[in-house]
Amino acid sequence: MKKLNPAICVWVCRLVMVALFPSMASAQEQKDSISGMVHQLDAVTVTARRMPAKITSATSVQVLRKEDLKNLGLQNMGDAVKRFAGTNVRDYGGIGGLKTVSVRNLGAAHTAVSYDGVAISNTQAGQIDIGRFSLDNVSNLSLAIGHDDNLLQSARLFASAGVLNIETEKPHFENGRSTFTQVQLRGGSFGYFTPALRHWQKLGDNTRLSVDANYLRADGSYPFSLKNGSLVTEEKRINSDVESWQGEVNFFHTFQDDSELSAKAYYYKSERGLPGAVILYNSASDERLWDENYFAQARYKKVFSSKWSLQAQGKYNYSWNKYEDLGPQYTGGKQTDTNRQKEYYLSASALYRPIDWLTFSLSQDGAINKLHTNGLNSPEPTRYTSLTALNARIQTKQLKVSGTVVATYITEEVKAGNTPEDRKRLSPTLSASWQPWEEEQFFVRALYKNTFRVPTFSDLYYLRVGNTNLRPEKATEYTLGLTWSGTPFSFTDFVSLTVDGYYNEVKDKIIAFPSTYVWKMQNYGKVHITGIDVTLATAIPFGNKVNLNLSGNYSWQKALDVTNKEAKNYKHQLPYTPEHNGNVSATLEMPWVNIGYTVTMVGKRYYLAQNIEANEIEGYNEHTATLWREFKWKKCGLRLQAEIINLTDAQYDVIKYYPMPGRSWRLTGTFNF
Repeated sequence: MKKLNPAICVWVCRLVMVALFPSMASAQEQKDSISGMVHQLDAVTVTARRMPAKITSATSVQVLRKEDLKNLGLQNMGDAVKRFAGTNVRDYGGIGGLKTVSVRNLGAAHTAVSYDGVAISNTQAGQIDIGRFSLDNVSNLSLAIGHDDNLLQSARLFASAGVLNIETEKPHFENGRSTFTQVQLRGGSFGYFTPALRHWQKLGDNTRLSVDANYLRADGSYPFSLKNGSLVTEEKRINSDVESWQGEVNFFHTFQDDSELSAKAYYYKSERGLPGAVILYNSASDERLWDENYFAQARYKKVFSSKWSLQAQGKYNYSWNKYEDLGPQYTGGKQTDTNRQKEYYLSASALYRPIDWLTFSLSQDGAINKLHTNGLNSPEPTRYTSLTALNARIQTKQLKVSGTVVATYITEEVKAGNTPEDRKRLSPTLSASWQPWEEEQFFVRALYKNTFRVPTFSDLYYLRVGNTNLRPEKATEYTLGLTWSGTPFSFTDFVSLTVDGYYNEVKDKIIAFPSTYVWKMQNYGKVHITGIDVTLATAIPFGNKVNLNLSGNYSWQKALDVTNKEAKNYKHQLPYTPEHNGNVSATLEMPWVNIGYTVTMVGKRYYLAQNIEANEIEGYNEHTATLWREFKWKKCGLRLQAEIINLTDAQYDVIKYYPMPGRSWRLTGTFNF
């Protein structure tokens, strides 16, 4: 009989202890005279200016609400995330192009993506394609540098350098309704067409169900200008088509003891062409990619008393993809690679507040990841991961101090080849927020965070390039910031400002490095990153029915390679890292029509390690304009929206030789009943 891996025993025992301890401790507490009773309180309406979350948080938190996402005419998740200061979104062009996010240049593998509170993983490549998630059902999109103030979350989120939180909209019913249905049709340039359906159903006083589904297709054949010295020709992007299906079902139930259960079943399938790099006199592009992903996840939350709370999560994830390329260089004229990933994930978190100003939490995660490929002598790796996060927070009226220690233990098994050594590490975090004057919404905040990312399956095992002796890539963050919100002018509702300066270090950076006659993944790189993020927002009312909302952010960043003093690129800016970038947006809400306008500005970058003129990519400005109007008839509603993306028809690349679309349009009609 096969011996059970010891890592499984370790994290299962920890999960059980974390899950059971609050209930045992709560049972010992003396119940007060109103325990177990339900009291109906009279409704009270409070009108006040809502304090932005990013102002009071001890760490940098940026938020986009549902209305922001719609009103600004944002096309996809990548476009939305680009609006956050300190982010670097790599976009490989086209509607179906891969989009990954990196926080303050620490790398996409250091950034966690949370979908309704449960982390998404990709052990094979270590980075999440955020382009596959729809914006249509998102109620709140936020980015936290370090982690946010919520202590009742999984250890996987505490272990990341930054967290992108995607929260979908929960069913809510008004005027005694028990159902809600929304049909949306969207069409635009380059064969873009997306129908979507949403249905909410009340199954009882405490039970709700939601269903979301959408289909997307586009030929992606957009024009672009190709420069060859002084010669400029007009070309069209080829093999850039995409077709995808996405759907999810969500279940929400509140028990009689006010505990909450939510469950999600998600499915995604796509086929797309990979247009490839634009090469002079060679327009051939035959690569294609098929993706399929489904997962089921559940989350349970219980508040035992004013002192004890518990959250438990579970998830099963299956991901499959196939890559195909045609060419005479392959045997039989075709190369086909298939990969299949599976993950089993459990998490339990307990929160204890012994006194009003002191809070502790303990989170325990366990995961099993498996990878199967069709390659010869595939190692078929299985990874067992245990993550434990212990947190403590002291909070008074004007001071908030939080400390976290994450313990990581990872072991692996392979069917062929060498097995890497077990990895064990402690990663500390310390954050603080201080309000010098109680009557002023002015805060000073600071963060120290140490994280690391474990080599991916591709880093370790990919053909002859993989290296099972790789060490984890380590990152250290230092941040000092100021936040303020107030009403300095009588004509504004509020003004909020945040300024964060930071310094990051990345050691043992994992890169492909030539060794003898082949390339090998090695711990070679060392990077120092210095930067400043600034955000500003305000709202200006013009009477009772006209409002102007303004917001913007700016980032300055120096990300320097300090690996080798003798190298030609020593202290040069990292590839694809602009020194300056930012965006400005405005929405004007009026009774007859609403207008949105946003400008994204990115400075020059270099696509290779040396910062020389030959490697330079020009900066660009992208303008987007939006018009929308809502109509209501009794219980029905209609929203019509028109957008012009890249209004000035700017020609630019995010990744060199992958031209982005020029001017395009989009029309959206949303009918709900």
